[in-house]
Amino acid sequence: MDRLTNTIRPYAWGSTTAIAELTGAEPSGEPQAEMWMGAHPGAPSRTGRGPLNEVIDADPERELGKAAADKFGPRLPFLLKILAAGAPLSLQVHPDLAQAKEGYADEERRGVPIDAPHRNYKDANHKPELICALTPFDGLCGFRDPAETADLLEALGVDSLKPYVDLLRAHPEDAALREVLTAVLSADPEEMAETVTEVTAAARRIGGAYTPYAGIAHHYPGDPGVIAAMLLNHVRLQPGEALFLGAGVPHAYLDGLGVEIMANSDNVLRCGLTPKHVDVPELLRIVRFSATDPGVLRPEASPDGEEVYETPIDEFRLSRFVLPEDTAPHDLTAATPQILLCTAGVVRAGELTLKPGESAFVPAGEKVEVSGPGTLFRASVVA
Repeated sequence: MDRLTNTIRPYAWGSTTAIAELTGAEPSGEPQAEMWMGAHPGAPSRTGRGPLNEVIDADPERELGKAAADKFGPRLPFLLKILAAGAPLSLQVHPDLAQAKEGYADEERRGVPIDAPHRNYKDANHKPELICALTPFDGLCGFRDPAETADLLEALGVDSLKPYVDLLRAHPEDAALREVLTAVLSADPEEMAETVTEVTAAARRIGGAYTPYAGIAHHYPGDPGVIAAMLLNHVRLQPGEALFLGAGVPHAYLDGLGVEIMANSDNVLRCGLTPKHVDVPELLRIVRFSATDPGVLRPEASPDGEEVYETPIDEFRLSRFVLPEDTAPHDLTAATPQILLCTAGVVRAGELTLKPGESAFVPAGEKVEVSGPGTLFRASVVA
């Protein structure tokens, strides 16, 4: 078992305090957005044996187990993160596996450099993800019912929103959502900036259900993504609750600290709330234009105390143990690779002691027992 030393990514939207408060460190004064735990080549965790990606590359079957290596290939199929949002992330969607393979092959064929700012597909993999709240956590997830969105927009009293209101009421769900999102993202930038300014003033004045969108506009004044965001469900997670984001579902995280796990991919199509490239035609090909309930997940407890967040994805499995003091250790030995992350208290994992924010990689088949008192997240795969 390897203690992990992990990279913190300083993205501009990151909180300046949340990760430091979790780990007990002094705030650096700079944004700290994500702590990456895994073998992603962009920021692999470091072990006493070297970078985790190189450790796995040296003997994939030993580190991952035969079943996982056969099913997912010679790489760790998930990436675990602590995510700390101090400002809204970009409004985005992720492709399904077939779309990712097709898009990646097309850009490779056309010779689009992998680091080009207009490149959409950095790899040929899909990127389903799960976010579990450690603090109250605000986000946007999936389209709201078009009729409800029409009422929300109309009540703002902004004349330039009337065409969107009419579209939402006049067409079937798929067509209504597609036409409005297309219109918003294709509008004249100056005219859209004026609309967003009016919407922002009205949202601040009215408050209530409009408060999250006024907050978004504060960070992204004039951005058409502010209007696009109003098409989506606003969700507030309480600690321990989670959201699963599947392919084609538009979403954004707004504020809070959470544990995030995803398939090992960088593929993102952006809809707004970002200075980065927005490829409207490709985005419209990927988005699933249907109203959905956000589907807040709560863990399902098993008899041994493991609380599992059920998802339809095999590349990752996230569970949680709330370990009381003075109880028998839990045997977590498994035939697949694991990353263990402490988020509260102090957890004993094999020969290691993990404090909040500390983590360990457990190779397949390696015996490991854990005990508290503390809270432990377990990231693994279904193989």
